Amino acid sequence: QQVRSTSPAHLQPQDALAQAAQLELGQNPNALAIRRPFDPTAHDLEANFRLTRFADLKGRGCKVPQEVLLKLLEGLQDDQGQEEHSTHFMHVPIPRIGIGMDASITPLRHSGLSLVQTTDFFYPLVEDPYMQGKIACANVLSDLYAMGVTECDNMLMLLAVSTKMTEKERDVVIPLIMRGFKDCALEAGTTVTGGQTVMNPWCTIGGVATTICQPNEFIIPDSAVVGDVLVLTKPLGTQVALNAHQWLDQPERWNRIKLVVSEEDVRKAYQRAMDSMARLNRTASRLMHKYNAHAATDVTGFGLLGHAQALARSQKAEVGFVIHNLPVIAKMAAVGKACGNMFQLQQGNSAETSGGLLICLPREQAAAYCKDIQKVEGYQAWIIGIVEKGNRTARIIDKPRVIEVPAKEKEGELW
Repeated sequence: QQVRSTSPAHLQPQDALAQAAQLELGQNPNALAIRRPFDPTAHDLEANFRLTRFADLKGRGCKVPQEVLLKLLEGLQDDQGQEEHSTHFMHVPIPRIGIGMDASITPLRHSGLSLVQTTDFFYPLVEDPYMQGKIACANVLSDLYAMGVTECDNMLMLLAVSTKMTEKERDVVIPLIMRGFKDCALEAGTTVTGGQTVMNPWCTIGGVATTICQPNEFIIPDSAVVGDVLVLTKPLGTQVALNAHQWLDQPERWNRIKLVVSEEDVRKAYQRAMDSMARLNRTASRLMHKYNAHAATDVTGFGLLGHAQALARSQKAEVGFVIHNLPVIAKMAAVGKACGNMFQLQQGNSAETSGGLLICLPREQAAAYCKDIQKVEGYQAWIIGIVEKGNRTARIIDKPRVIEVPAKEKEGELW
């Protein structure tokens, strides 16, 4: 059952769609995050309907491997070289940032403003279409937030309807996905003004986020210094949680992990993963300015290590990142271990979807940053490593400390 906190904002849902998509409003973010699982039969769909069956790859698992991508992008990269600081405003060079960064930053012809843009789309990774829409939107916006850009001026939605869907499935599922995407955009203080919808063998959902901003509104992620610490704002383990949840239906897979985890544990981890993925990194981004962040990126498809390495590569100073702590959705580290080398969670290679921000903060500011985010949002952030002298690489120590998130279960609360 859904845990509901009483609030005057609870209006009676008028129709089945509103009911399915109703956002729980209330004072305690932990109480309201527990959604009733999506029930296909409530929408006159077959009981065995699974949104994730409309694609063979899940979520950020669809990414081209990092080393392949870098090679493929070489052709695009060449034109960028000479342009690095081509534009000046009031004699100050305005950075031009493109390939390989979280968002592109293009100086405009007018008045010292820059265009910040990012795009992203992926395949269904959860069974609840409304939550899938929210997660997709949060994931698109995350790249802006990683650059310290907290305002989004406009969004476009990119949708592919699977050719394998019946008309009934399409008419139920697609509006829910769109509503989830739109609601998340509204939560971010922006609107969806257009996009593109096509037919495709696989279902895809994503979009474009655009902002016009002044130079002080973004943080170029290149200024980490020795002595900084690394902070992570969401737990790892979304890929493990989503897979474990799918295995509840697959006895041969389930038998491999049932020794380390109960069905209830897996359902709870799945809820936590959904809640985490749908949560905006906007507060995390806003606080980066307050606490003088030196660099940041968001942790998505290349896993914690992949994104840490990409961030380390783009630093001006000769630094390296060392990660000691891995905050992981409760019980998922054990599941990862039981699956042998499949996820490589402890090695930092497990793909995350709509993960947290990985931020380089001055040592003396980091604890205050974590405290502040907890106060504002009710969610934890963790100091997970350090910046030392090095050759612009990142590594995770041999036996990192796994932090179970949350540390202990609370009845009726997610975190």
